[in-house]
Amino acid sequence: MSAIRGLDVIARKWARVSGASGPSYEEGVINPVRDFAAGAIAANDAWKQGTNAAVAGDRFATGIRRVGTAKWQRNAQAKGPARFAQGVQIAQPDYEAGFAPYREAIASVNLPPRGARRSPQNLQRVAAMVTAIATKKEQLLRGGR
Repeated sequence: MSAIRGLDVIARKWARVSGASGPSYEEGVINPVRDFAAGAIAANDAWKQGTNAAVAGDRFATGIRRVGTAKWQRNAQAKGPARFAQGVQIAQPDYEAGFAPYREAIASVNLPPRGARRSPQNLQRVAAMVTAIATKKEQLLRGGR
């Protein structure tokens, strides 16, 4: 049998050492060894292979079955509330920039007249919005603005 410390000792050390690594994390983000975008783009084929292997192995559902709802709830309750509001505030400029093209598309739609409640005319209004938003999304995905 191999000599190895107890799982509780290993886990405590991991939490202590990893938990104190915030400054190292920040330093790595500020001064990366390699450019993030270039490295991520270079890894695109590896990502596709890994994703395809995960799909073929049904790993998403397998992982969900393994951890279950209780672990998700425990972690979401312990981590989420404190981080959520801060994350939203930090993301506001990115949200604004990301939503701006869709807002413009929505604002440019000439909606047909509103009909009576549950009228087929109202579905035409919905269809006009869906078409405008979907068209803008496809345009952005192709690199347009």
